[in-house]
Amino acid sequence: MWLRLIVTLTGLVISTASVAHGADQHVLGTIMAIDANHVEIKTTKGLSVNVQLNKQTWYKDESNPKGANRPAVGDRVVIMATKSEKKADKMLLATEIYFSSIKRVPILPQPIPAQPVQ
Repeated sequence: MWLRLIVTLTGLVISTASVAHGADQHVLGTIMAIDANHVEIKTTKGLSVNVQLNKQTWYKDESNPKGANRPAVGDRVVIMATKSEKKADKMLLATEIYFSSIKRVPILPQPIPAQPVQ
């Protein structure tokens, strides 16, 4: 009897947790354009996805966890997003953005070849 009760309760707890996490969409790719209201991502499959941003969007820089940086064009991102509440509207709204900043190495000028001495 106790075994049936434990199995039933375990099943209910596991199913509740999986339903609660099922609403998020994940977008993985590279930032092609970004502004205060949206970000355009080129996915690993080559598709372009627009994701809306708001004041509740949370940013996490994986290469500098203590920094307060925001992503820039060229950064790799993983975006946790929710679908719009309107059925006709297929927009995604970002809740969390995990990104890794590209290493911005300064471009050095090309050296000028030396003229041979005669």
